[in-house]
Amino acid sequence: MARRRRGLPIDGWLAIDKPEGMSSAQAVAAVKRLTGAAKVGHAGTLDPLASGVLPIALGEATKTVAHAMDGAKEYVFDLHWGEARATDDREGEVLETSDHRPDAAAIRAALPDFLGEIDQVPPAYSAIKLAGRRAYALARAGETPEMPVRRVRIDALELLTILDADHARFRLACGKGTYARAVGRDLALALDTVGHLSMLRRTRSGAFGEAHAITLEKLEALVHSAALDTHLFPVETALDDIPALALTGPEADALRNGRPLRDMAVPEGRLVRATLDGRLVALARAEDGLLRSVRGFNLGATSAA
Repeated sequence: MARRRRGLPIDGWLAIDKPEGMSSAQAVAAVKRLTGAAKVGHAGTLDPLASGVLPIALGEATKTVAHAMDGAKEYVFDLHWGEARATDDREGEVLETSDHRPDAAAIRAALPDFLGEIDQVPPAYSAIKLAGRRAYALARAGETPEMPVRRVRIDALELLTILDADHARFRLACGKGTYARAVGRDLALALDTVGHLSMLRRTRSGAFGEAHAITLEKLEALVHSAALDTHLFPVETALDDIPALALTGPEADALRNGRPLRDMAVPEGRLVRATLDGRLVALARAEDGLLRSVRGFNLGATSAA
């Protein structure tokens, strides 16, 4: 007999405003404890020293995590001039110092070189796997991991304000896989100094923005007042950039049972959100003239969808 899954069948997304000092895994555990949801996951890790928007998937939404992680990100960060640190943030040991402090004009002149697709070397203290081990584990063990150069996309890098002689605040909009810590490190080097991030806050992750994020304290109050649904985003929120295709009842049943559909007028290779009466049935792709389900969903009328 199959084991019954423990927990409540809650389906949807929460945008949590993660505080500094908490890991993403700890935030997921807190949401699971507070909501009692049977299944919980997150889309896009935030370092413990970073705060801000952490999208958390519940129930059927966990099937869309990969799509949510592909979304564009936005950050605000403070760059501390004059100290290079092992972790590229304030947690690491100081490796190098510099007395040079760039002015606003020099900073703004350097920013265009960081826009578009650029090569970036991720921080050694990152979760990237090298030969099966996390880079940060190698670094903490005293090794010097050789980080591979990666192609990343930066859509915007803006100087917001000069906070004081040693600190400047920036806004960063970027694609998947971009490290804000590496942006700060490389910007400082381009300005003939060194630096590290003293503050990092994610203000947007894909479809989830800062304005809709709630703290864990507020989540606890909402759960106790039975008002969780007011902050629960539909499962398909992470799929907004995928076109929808309305199905009939028999077509939806066919996809649910693994049978492809013919003559659906979907371009070859296109991924679509197959829906029935506005509810998500499956993610389906057109292949060889047939529409085949690549991920099915079990969403009832009571779900967040």
